Amino acid sequence: MFRLQDDFTYLMPVHFGGGKFDPEARVTQRTTALAISYETDRGLLENYIPEGFELLAPEVQVTFNRFTEISWLHGGQYNLINVAAPVRFHGKKDELDGAYTLVVWENKTAPILGGREQTGIPKIYADIEDLHILKPHYATSVSYEGNTFLTMNFEAAGPVTGKDLEGLMSQFASVNTLGWRYIPKVGAPGAELSQFVLYPQGIGVETVQAGTGRLRWIEQTPMQNPAQYYIINGLASLPMKKITQAALIEGSAVLHAMGARVIE
Repeated sequence: MFRLQDDFTYLMPVHFGGGKFDPEARVTQRTTALAISYETDRGLLENYIPEGFELLAPEVQVTFNRFTEISWLHGGQYNLINVAAPVRFHGKKDELDGAYTLVVWENKTAPILGGREQTGIPKIYADIEDLHILKPHYATSVSYEGNTFLTMNFEAAGPVTGKDLEGLMSQFASVNTLGWRYIPKVGAPGAELSQFVLYPQGIGVETVQAGTGRLRWIEQTPMQNPAQYYIINGLASLPMKKITQAALIEGSAVLHAMGARVIE
């Protein structure tokens, strides 16, 4: 009969086996990232920040990532849209600053499952276009079953150099990504498991292009996106007062998946 091994980590279906847990394991991959942040209404954004966190700035951070040469996918690739807000966590034991993940869309199943179950990142599926490039213009769009709900556009103005580049390299070298790992009860309301998780990661920034960024959320109906429309419409309801940052980043990403931990 199948038996769990104490020093292994598993994903469903468990009975086909897992892998030996290595707390030092790192995921490495190349990345092209288009990051656009904007100021919004503090009170409205706080509706999506759970108790125990302090919103540090009324800012929505939206990042497109194209990951390639992924170690754990044996050279595979996928695209991602990450939506986050800058926060401070005030816990009984932990107090730290980081980026609270509001939602992540990915266009492959494997990274969705590991990110949700192991590290508490709220990952869901969408079709995410590769960057369309006609320099200095860059663009992507995100859709579900043919219905586009996010567009991102960027016009590069020139490379970031000197101390400004050094500052961005330092900013992205180590990032505290924070998620809410929530597993509902079976056959009853409420949570079987509800905990906040720190998922440390970073980008080895190589080049950065500064420029002008634009993005647009497109509200959806239940017919267009039955499982996600309320998430998209919630983000679309946040006013976009002004763009606070727009950059195109090339580099290598390091994810400390097995170094994630529960914060409390």
